[in-house]
Order: sequence, then C-alpha cells, then structure tokens
Amino acid sequence: MKNFIKGMRFTPANYSDEVEQQIQKFRKQGMKLPPRHILRTPEQIEGIRASAKINTALLDYLSENIREGMNTAEIDRMVFQFTTDHGAIPAPLNYEGFPKSVCTSINDVVCHGIPSTHEVLNSGDIVNVDVSTILNGYFSDASRMFMIGEVSDEAKRLVQVTKECLEIGVATAQPWTRLGDVGAAIQAHAEKNGYSVVRDLCGHGVGLKFHEEPEVAHFGRKGSGMLIVPGMTFTIEPMINAGTYKVFIDEEDGWTVCTDDGKLSAQWENMLLITETGNEILTY
Repeated sequence: MKNFIKGMRFTPANYSDEVEQQIQKFRKQGMKLPPRHILRTPEQIEGIRASAKINTALLDYLSENIREGMNTAEIDRMVFQFTTDHGAIPAPLNYEGFPKSVCTSINDVVCHGIPSTHEVLNSGDIVNVDVSTILNGYFSDASRMFMIGEVSDEAKRLVQVTKECLEIGVATAQPWTRLGDVGAAIQAHAEKNGYSVVRDLCGHGVGLKFHEEPEVAHFGRKGSGMLIVPGMTFTIEPMINAGTYKVFIDEEDGWTVCTDDGKLSAQWENMLLITETGNEILTY
C-alpha cells in the first residue's frame, strides 16, 4: 500500500510549507516515506509530552529508591503506585498478557524480564528498568540501566558503551536522514568496542499506541530504510551484548529474552520527537 494519498497534504497541521516541499521532493525520488498517520499533530504532541513527563518522573523516582537487597516485585509495586497516583496507567500491565507494570531485566536478561518476589537485586548486578506510561490515551516509553553495589569493570564498561550507543543513535536521528543511518551508527560504535547488537528486537514508533510504525533497528546500512520526517515519535533503545547478538525467549514464561551465551546485556532507551530543526528527547 502506498504511503500517501494523491491530493492530500502529507504533513500534520501547522508544519511548514518547506517540510511539505521536502516530502514531495523525496516522494518523487521514490524514497520510503512514513505513513501519514504516524506524523503527529500539535495537539497529539502535547498529549505525548504530558505522558512522557510522568514517565521521566517515574524513572527519577526509581533512581532514588532502587537498592541492593530489594526484589523486583517491589519495583513493580512502586511503578504501579507512582503511575496511578499521577492519573496514568502502566502500559505494560496486561499488554498482550504481560502480567506486571514494568520490565526488570538483570545481567544476561536482554529485555522483558518479569518482576518477581524471588528475584533479588544483589551487589554486582546490572539491571534495566523499562517503564511505559499511558496518560489520557497517549503513550510514552523509556528505560535506564542501574548498577547495584560493587559492579565489575566489565559490567561498567558495557553499561557505559551502551549509553554511548543510545546517544549516538539520538544524534544521528535527524530530519531527512534515514532510519538505516541510525542503526548503522549504533552498530559501528558497539562493534568498535567489541560488543554485539541484538537483532531480533528493535525500537518502535510510540505515541498513539504502545507499539506502532516505524521499526527502528539498531544495526543496518547507512542510506537505507524509511525517511525520518518531522512529526515522527519513536524510541531508540539499543540492546548491546558482551558476547553474541543471539538471544532466546524463556519457554516457561514466554516473555523473558536472554543472551544465548549467558553473557551480560545492557539497554538504554529514549523516546524522540523529530522536529523541523532536529529532534527533541521526550523521555530521559
């Protein structure tokens, strides 16, 4: 199906004629364009920003309270309480059957770890906490890494390089570039440092739904993929492994994604709005 309708303006209301002209220029070149429905209107952007503000405040709250000796079910309770106290809903809760309000992924768990009273944070652990918020029908999504107690130099380096991969991806995601540019830049930095990029999972559009177009791969070829256009909102969330990029899903719970070789994995995630002059990080 084509990504445009003849005779219809492609961009949302209040975007400039210059943006429209750029879109039409790239359309004539046969460029892969984002579908119109994922370009946000000013009203939608404000709703998404409000959701993202709560999401960021929640991560700040967790940063102040996460500690050695707590179990991940306590993190889940804090996420649910904080979110609902702010008039919002935890997006992961009951999403396609996911049973908790947050994903907690420790050490060799790449993502989608399920909080549990049996899972205790110990000194030396690294843990990704991934929170997503629905406010008045608008979605936001971000995650942070936490290092618990005395963490090895190996783990610290992986966490730091993964954060650098995110920062490089964000800096690359500029209007009129390509999504493949983002993946290529992240992959180059990870592999330069001796790490691998998970290929079976990716970033995604988010705002009016939890997961929507486009898919944002964290590896790839420069100059390929969908054109990045003002009005898009999506996550960049590189999952970087100390060993192989291959992963598997725990058969028992059907959610938890782990490294195939049992080595460490780290992830950082931000949500971006593409603007006419660059991008805006909506969640930290």
